[in-house]
Amino acid sequence: MKFLRLPFVLMLSGVLGLAGCSVHQPVSLYQLDSGEPGQPKQSAGMAVVLGPVSVADYLQRETLLQRQTDGSLTASTEGRWAGSLSADIDQLLVRQLAWRLDSQRVVLAPANTGFNPDVQVLLSITRLDSGTNQPAILDAQWRLLDRRGQVRDNRIVHLEQPHTGTSAAQVQAQGQLLQRLAEQLSVALKPLANQPAIAEETPKKSAPVQVRKDPEKPKIPLASPIRTDMEVFRF
Repeated sequence: MKFLRLPFVLMLSGVLGLAGCSVHQPVSLYQLDSGEPGQPKQSAGMAVVLGPVSVADYLQRETLLQRQTDGSLTASTEGRWAGSLSADIDQLLVRQLAWRLDSQRVVLAPANTGFNPDVQVLLSITRLDSGTNQPAILDAQWRLLDRRGQVRDNRIVHLEQPHTGTSAAQVQAQGQLLQRLAEQLSVALKPLANQPAIAEETPKKSAPVQVRKDPEKPKIPLASPIRTDMEVFRF
């Protein structure tokens, strides 16, 4: 009996070993390509608060998604994100904007107390994905608020980037899309750098207040006595 069981045990061990190899197959980890942004030199440059930045719910996961030709999404078996995709997007955009605006004063929301931004950027990313046979696509919308909180610009953006089909090429293409978004955003921000300070703005002159006067009452002349035989009063 022992002689017969030995081959079976060896075969079972081999099957389990192969299963273990397939389960523990290493998976590649990816991060977005932020390009090569330079170091901003101006410490007193344009003050910008980036955020809140909202990212579509389907991107809130570690799985690297693949867009199919029918529009569906499947989880990649070859790779996943190395951490939070939302955090990668935030850091990429901050570095790109700081470099393109040449300002050290580009921060993520919420800003520290006492930081008075020239502009606040409200950004929504509704799509960022690609597939083996599908280009990388980015759909986003931004709103720019000036010092008074008034909307100065509102824009919807759709960008596409081709790639060679590999997972690494797809991730690189998605990073390039975000770099292009930062480029367009910096162009929209620059005209708002020369806003006058709120205290320097000339206050509007208020219309003079008209005081309503009551109509004058007719004056009644005082009676003057005339000395005659009879005392008569003339008015």
